[in-house]
Amino acid sequence: MWLRDSSLVRVERVAVHGLSGGAESAAVRDALTRAARDMTTLHVRHERLRAAVSPYPIVKDVKVTTDFPHGMRIEVVEHDPVAAVELDGRRVPVAADGTLLRGRPAANDLVALSVPSANGGGRLTSRRGRAAVAVMGAAPRQLRPFVTGVQFGPEGMRLNLHNGPVVQLGDATRARAKWLAIARVLGDPRAAGASYLDVRVPERPVAGRFDDPTMPVSNPQAVVENP
Repeated sequence: MWLRDSSLVRVERVAVHGLSGGAESAAVRDALTRAARDMTTLHVRHERLRAAVSPYPIVKDVKVTTDFPHGMRIEVVEHDPVAAVELDGRRVPVAADGTLLRGRPAANDLVALSVPSANGGGRLTSRRGRAAVAVMGAAPRQLRPFVTGVQFGPEGMRLNLHNGPVVQLGDATRARAKWLAIARVLGDPRAAGASYLDVRVPERPVAGRFDDPTMPVSNPQAVVENP
């Protein structure tokens, strides 16, 4: 116990990895370094490290390994921006759990969500907002930039895809399975030219065409139906 907090094993070398290089990266690195140097390699206080970066929403978690007797490596796990919302007249990126990533610019390829912007504790609090970001978080990274809009209607959530069909998603449950169904159908030559894709039951996705793309989503002319 005496050795655990002894200066003989005090942290002197701190290496911080995992930061993406945004405007907050230098501040996060400094905060972690200062906190780490008050520790020893035999007594790492994870709660103090997390508290040191709590003012920076981009940080999701920190992982620590030590190099006895004086080294510490900190791996920063950042939130992945999956969409953007408008707050106070500017686009703010948001993570899949609804965390608002203030202080970081929203990339142009992030879909802008038209959802209530009310937030508490730095997170979206509206039901639709939480559902939308959960669905976008489940999307394959390669497909996210193709989503140009998220809408809510009587039949649930609808996604607009760039140069692609309108996707009837339903609710946010089984979002990953629904995205896998979307990817399968988009890669199926039989679905070429489809203007509508229904994945509410992901095991039975249906692609169809509408003469009028603004018509309600019901009774499509099916062109692909996977058994």
